[in-house]
Amino acid sequence: MRIVVGADHRGYSIRVRIIDLLRRLGHEVEDMGTYTGEAVDYPDVAARVARKVSHGEAGRGILICGTGLGMCIAANKFPRVRAAPCHDDLTAEMSRRHNDANILCLSADLLGERLVDRMIEIWLNTSFEGGRHARRIAKICNLEAEIHAEEQACPQEEG
Repeated sequence: MRIVVGADHRGYSIRVRIIDLLRRLGHEVEDMGTYTGEAVDYPDVAARVARKVSHGEAGRGILICGTGLGMCIAANKFPRVRAAPCHDDLTAEMSRRHNDANILCLSADLLGERLVDRMIEIWLNTSFEGGRHARRIAKICNLEAEIHAEEQACPQEEG
């Protein structure tokens, strides 16, 4: 699977470990940075990763920031992106099983290395259940389409 990975300065140090793990697991990885420990704005990194997933250029993405929350908020602005902030085995599993999450958002500050590795493996190996959950994902897609149509019909005023 092709996976894009991005981190802000808080996630910089574990980004390389995660990329190494993904490659050892046999995945093709695209590293979207950041490439130094200097401060960056997480929405910029989230946008690079989410855009690739949204456009179908990658099957999944992983984002890392201090809590995983800011990256998640930014990534979910993109169509067809279902980013989930996960903090344990269960949230990693259920984000895939019930929500078909395609971007995993992780905390660099709150999670240990072994937990992160285990969560990534669970997230990658868990399939979407479909069934009633597919109906719910379809409703999310319909909401995205409605919002996009509303934005096209009523451009916001410049001010």
